[in-house]
Amino acid sequence: MNVLRRQPNWESLYFYQKSQVLYQLTFIFAKRYLKHGDRTIDQMVQAARSGKQNIVEGSADGVTSMEMEIKLMNVARSSIKELKEDYEDYLVSRQLKLWQKNHPRYARMIDFCKNHNKLEDYQPYFDKWNDEEMANIALSLCHFVDKMMTSYQQNLQKTFVEEGGIKERMTAARLGYRTNQKEEINRLQQENERLQKELEQLKNKKNN
Repeated sequence: MNVLRRQPNWESLYFYQKSQVLYQLTFIFAKRYLKHGDRTIDQMVQAARSGKQNIVEGSADGVTSMEMEIKLMNVARSSIKELKEDYEDYLVSRQLKLWQKNHPRYARMIDFCKNHNKLEDYQPYFDKWNDEEMANIALSLCHFVDKMMTSYQQNLQKTFVEEGGIKERMTAARLGYRTNQKEEINRLQQENERLQKELEQLKNKKNN
């Protein structure tokens, strides 16, 4: 058993890719549509950054500590939820529409956000979308990131229950090493006994 877990390639995780989009979109949105000096600018940008960065940090720390990975993934989810609240507040306070199932663009928005993960898929629209469009796209991305991360955390928890943390893996690896040593010693002893018997047989034949 390996003591260290294999580090996941977080750049290939769809929820990480979507979190990258969320950060870049939020940075542009906050600077463009919120007034200079508004504390919400920093709050939204930092929440988006925290979501992205904690995915990276959690994946890296997970090599030695699955407990820390689970905790940091939860921090990332909390940051995304905080960002979601800010976008919803923006729409409500400015009497803009929150696109729901009855909205004519809702289905297309959900389909686009579900099937597109990379920043380059969204960047061409950053200069075309207005604040209502950007906010609703961001909310859709928040939803998908949270949903994907929930499934990812559940898998981590299942693995943790089955394999344990690094202490359990170190103990199992050590026990495995000792077991292999014991088996090898037994094999050598048996081989030595067999050779001694053969030697005795040869001596007996020679004497006869």
